[in-house]
Amino acid sequence: MAKDYSRTQRVADFLHEELARLVQHAVRDPRVTLVNITAVSVSRDLSYAKVYYTQLGLDHAEQAAELTAVLNRAAGFLRSQIARASTMRTTPRLSFVFDESVGRGRDMETLLREVRAVDAARQIADEEE
Repeated sequence: MAKDYSRTQRVADFLHEELARLVQHAVRDPRVTLVNITAVSVSRDLSYAKVYYTQLGLDHAEQAAELTAVLNRAAGFLRSQIARASTMRTTPRLSFVFDESVGRGRDMETLLREVRAVDAARQIADEEE
């Protein structure tokens, strides 16, 4: 049972929920709007956590550089809030990383739509012959 749902995964899930709530309600910086926490990866010793996020309208890390810096500056505040809400002996240090997978997925979806349109056009052309 323990190997199915490890401590690191339980801590990551807890951090994911808490950070999603805190980013929406406790961070007062106006640049931190429409931010979605997509995943949290915790080190095996539970001392570090990488927090992956997206923001509506951003697709690439270069576009999100300023927001990443803002979130990393707020990491200490967020860590202290998490420490208050948890019973963990130590709270992991937070590092925010922009999650480009959503943008890549959107790009792939666009490519698939284009391929489907070309296939449909070829099929219509073949039927007319």
